[in-house]
Amino acid sequence: MTALLQVKNLSKYTVDKVGLFTSTRFAPVENVNFTLKRKKTLAVIGKNGSGKSTLAKMIVGILKPSSGEILFKGMPLQFGDYHYRTQHIRMIFQDPNSTFDPKMNVGQILDTPLRLNTRLDEHDRNQKIFSTLKLVGLYPDHANAKINNMSISQKQRVALARALILEPEIIITDDALGLLDATVKIQLMNLMLEIQEKLGISYIYIGQHLGIIKHISDDILVLDNGQLIEYGSTYSVFTNPKTEITKRLLESHFGEILTEKAWNQMESR
Repeated sequence: MTALLQVKNLSKYTVDKVGLFTSTRFAPVENVNFTLKRKKTLAVIGKNGSGKSTLAKMIVGILKPSSGEILFKGMPLQFGDYHYRTQHIRMIFQDPNSTFDPKMNVGQILDTPLRLNTRLDEHDRNQKIFSTLKLVGLYPDHANAKINNMSISQKQRVALARALILEPEIIITDDALGLLDATVKIQLMNLMLEIQEKLGISYIYIGQHLGIIKHISDDILVLDNGQLIEYGSTYSVFTNPKTEITKRLLESHFGEILTEKAWNQMESR
């Protein structure tokens, strides 16, 4: 069976001028390979500056790769194919306060991708907005609410609704739960899993919170200085890490490398 998404030798290079005649090449991401299957979640972890967000932005089409391929359902994606890619791969950013126009209400925010990417009339767009709001735990009446008057939790639900409204197969979340308090974090984490089960969506979760990642991800990819240093099932990486960097990440969060018993007993924290 063809993977939903295949990333092959994906790299992003930047060139910095050091002097008048010399320059250095820096690789935020270099030769990364992975696959994503339908209804699965891949987590991408690593310290700050490891290349996580650069990788996500190349997949969603914000940044142009320097080399490599991104295949969606076996077909290569081309940089600049915004209309096609936005219908199949969507992204949720960490801080919803910086991604919404504060003057817009929720209905306007959700209507925009429908107007730009579908031929639905106003009535059908409204029905789609109402059903998507219900899917993320909000009410149809929230369509009239100003986004600036909503809580951070509600804003992140709207961000999820905006990502879902075009019925994509893949949603990339750039630490979308990182700014939330513990209770809301668990609520939205479970909501994402419920939506995945209902709609068959695949997630790429970029983040630092290993408790969340243990709970939601099937596979995990570890980046360091743009290099893929570890890749496998979340269970195998968390219980038998191969690199010192991965071990340190695990120990900094859990206090230890997880044993099979600890894996089975430990709740997300």
